[in-house]
Amino acid sequence: MAVTPKRRRKRNPTGNMTLVEHLGELRTRLMISIAAIGVGAVIAWFLYEPIFHFLQHGFCTFMTQHPGLAVDPKEPCRLAYTTILEPFLTKIKVVSVTGILLALPVLLWELWAFIVPGLTPKERKFSVPFVISSVVLFGFGAWFGLVTLPRALNFLLGFAGTGGIVLVMSVGRYISFVTLVIAAFGISFEFPLLLISLMAVGVLSSRQLRAWRRYSIVGIAIFAAVITPSQDWFTMTAMMVPLLIFYELAILIGRFLMKK
Repeated sequence: MAVTPKRRRKRNPTGNMTLVEHLGELRTRLMISIAAIGVGAVIAWFLYEPIFHFLQHGFCTFMTQHPGLAVDPKEPCRLAYTTILEPFLTKIKVVSVTGILLALPVLLWELWAFIVPGLTPKERKFSVPFVISSVVLFGFGAWFGLVTLPRALNFLLGFAGTGGIVLVMSVGRYISFVTLVIAAFGISFEFPLLLISLMAVGVLSSRQLRAWRRYSIVGIAIFAAVITPSQDWFTMTAMMVPLLIFYELAILIGRFLMKK
């Protein structure tokens, strides 16, 4: 009895695809990405408690150093619920964001795989370095944002003074603030990868980056002012300085390693 071979997905070595094929490819990539986020969210659901305490660490660090702002100085790390739905919504928010972060390698790989057919064989060799670098840079940016969080709180809450004012922090608003900080720093730290990728495909060169240095400094300052959720000078500076360093590193990489 003859066995019918399994149908294999046709691949076009030239990278040319019709509109229907592009839409089918996009649907497949989106389904895989959504499935990856779902798996990450399930994992995050069971790890909610340690994740929540990790996100609470920055607040605890600040409040431990300023017990006078706490309602109960003996337990300064307490956060408050202000609505009935807030505990549930907070957990959903933490689980959803963590699911996206856990699925980030898959999401980036699917994005790159969707773009690859339109690239040259030389450009396709950057697939694995692109995904790994993206994940590492985003993770480093998120960590850096959490490290600077206590100092940002110190600046923002320092305006409360010492006149008997206490801080009653809503857990939902705090988690939203921390999530924005993580997203802002994580996304901004992808900046050097963007520049290097544009140089790799020939859109930019190190000579152009050197010529645009003054305008880039202004642009980075505006970007840091807009994307930081607190918009205080410390957080803006903490974001702006690494971006300027990344800009210079991208110039060096393009000039000496990529010969661009």
